[in-house]
Amino acid sequence: MKSTFSMLKGAPLLPIIQPKSVDEGLHLAEAIANSGLCNIEVVKRSDAAFEALSAIRKQFPELVVGMGTLLNRNHVFEALDAGAQFLITPTSSETLLDTLIASNAPFLPGVATPADILLAHQKGIREMKFFPANLSGGTPFLKAISSVFSDVCFCPTGGINGDNANEYLSLGNVRAVGGTWMMPKAAIEAKNWQAITLACQQSLTLFDEAAA
Repeated sequence: MKSTFSMLKGAPLLPIIQPKSVDEGLHLAEAIANSGLCNIEVVKRSDAAFEALSAIRKQFPELVVGMGTLLNRNHVFEALDAGAQFLITPTSSETLLDTLIASNAPFLPGVATPADILLAHQKGIREMKFFPANLSGGTPFLKAISSVFSDVCFCPTGGINGDNANEYLSLGNVRAVGGTWMMPKAAIEAKNWQAITLACQQSLTLFDEAAA
């Protein structure tokens, strides 16, 4: 299976965007690119998601762009047709995991419990999304299962922010974290793209301080 984590560039941070339009998606991508962050997850939560992803791929080829909130076979292949470089699901099932494997694309299936992790593990999957991270046990959960699933690594999302991102990234079984905290809702509503660039730069500063 192709590795999603090996595709991600720069800091192991995955901004998650929910564009309501293609134009908004392009502005968000530009703000992220201007900050120095290199990765984006476009979530399928609006009618504009697929078209926005395609536009971002064309206008910002330097970014690594994936699609999240995929729930079925149609979503998976629509995302690939739109140009998604990796796939992310919020949860897992036998059918959805089989579809992801058959796609031959890098992917992170969503898991929230030991049973979810075991289901994916039995299919040979070793990279997973932990969601919703804080509500599902947070860093104590990831520490507790690290010895049981010692060959599995995670990208936690859900409740991640500038205050706890480094706590997650300090764990040996965490390869990246994702979230929306670097894109303040008020800034998006005001179309203050510079404020989003500054917030993204701040997230990089936090990561750099922890890595120093």
